[in-house]
Amino acid sequence: MEKPLKVGLAGLGTVGAATVALLQRHAEALVDRCGRPIVLTAVSARDRSRDRGVDLSGLAWYDDPAALAAEADIDVFVELIGGEGGAAAAAVRAALARGLPVVTANKALLAAHGNELARLADAAGVSLGFEAAVAGGIPIVRTLREALAGNAVSRVYGILNGTCNYILTRMEKEGLDFAQCLAEAQRLGYAEADPTFDVEGFDTAHKLAILTALAFGTEVDAGAIHIEGISSITPADIEAADELGYRIKLLGVASRTETGIEQRVHPTMVPKSSAIARIDGVLNAVAVDADAVGEIVLVGPGAGGAATASSVVGDIADVAAGRSLPAFGRKANRLVPYRPAQMRAHAGGYYVRLLVRDRPGAFATVAAHMGEHGISLESIVQRRRAPKADAPGSAVPSDTQPIMMITYETTEAAMRDALKAVAASEVVAGVPRMIRIEKLA
Repeated sequence: MEKPLKVGLAGLGTVGAATVALLQRHAEALVDRCGRPIVLTAVSARDRSRDRGVDLSGLAWYDDPAALAAEADIDVFVELIGGEGGAAAAAVRAALARGLPVVTANKALLAAHGNELARLADAAGVSLGFEAAVAGGIPIVRTLREALAGNAVSRVYGILNGTCNYILTRMEKEGLDFAQCLAEAQRLGYAEADPTFDVEGFDTAHKLAILTALAFGTEVDAGAIHIEGISSITPADIEAADELGYRIKLLGVASRTETGIEQRVHPTMVPKSSAIARIDGVLNAVAVDADAVGEIVLVGPGAGGAATASSVVGDIADVAAGRSLPAFGRKANRLVPYRPAQMRAHAGGYYVRLLVRDRPGAFATVAAHMGEHGISLESIVQRRRAPKADAPGSAVPSDTQPIMMITYETTEAAMRDALKAVAASEVVAGVPRMIRIEKLA
């Protein structure tokens, strides 16, 4: 039997403790699967006295994770600290400089420094594993990097944030508003005290940037992603979507277009018949459209200690077994600079909700503005205004009625120009709301 793989792990929070537990519980099975033992030998965390529910006796303890990475007697460094810079970045750079393989679950680090870290890993001739950084326990990184290597990917999209999916599911099934569902998500531990990173789409954007690099061979560019969150979604939008045959999901979408690679995160209406529409609660789902396999959909837990630790241990097992591929499926010097598509050229259908003043000719005025910009309407829903139809605290004139419209395919530019004209007219109160509709199988 080969000598043991000695593991150094920095970060003993929920995921870190779960990783230790998995390594200990499945020690014998990992020997069979990898051909050698995997032994945790050194750890780093801020509080040595805290009970984490796992046996840490006999391990070397480092207060500084960078010192662990640079000095400990280890063969692989596992970073589970989190954050795009600081101690996590310093420790990962120290490990790569030393020539150690690195495993991380840190999406923020990869979104900010993925290109640099991939180059450092290539220069050192070691692997950079990050299966746990995207969609928790779903093996989408391995799928894109390895299983679909013989495919040309045209689109990758998915539900990449369980907090948002939980909130939207509760809004739909129980008729609650956003604030109520967010409060419940915080009570249950699905949302942070400051939920901005989740509900405004930034968490999804970090994960999408990583998927884009894997799917299309581009450099990571999280700053180029168009981002919209779910805080503006109302019960009226949820109800209208249901009547029109759709459900609302926060999607991250990356697709190849004639003008470049399109990356966008936003609330999206998806047909009820689609696989992605049936993903409820805190589950994640990632779909890939490719030329050889068509569409595949992977579903599973996108967060949580055990699920995320499962992916971490999978990457450690690859190191133990000697399996190594470039971080993003090709050498870092083969990644092409990211060329963003023109977002205003994006084509598709749209949902629009307007508050139209109750006066003769109001709807004709709206329709005329849409027609002037070449936009045809597929469906229209008009109803009496309910008190909960708009966001809490908004000043809604009493002489208005909500109108919901679904357009046929048009461009983002045409929609924005048409809605600008509509908003400037005297027959509409407030700012029109727009939600994109994604074409799905």
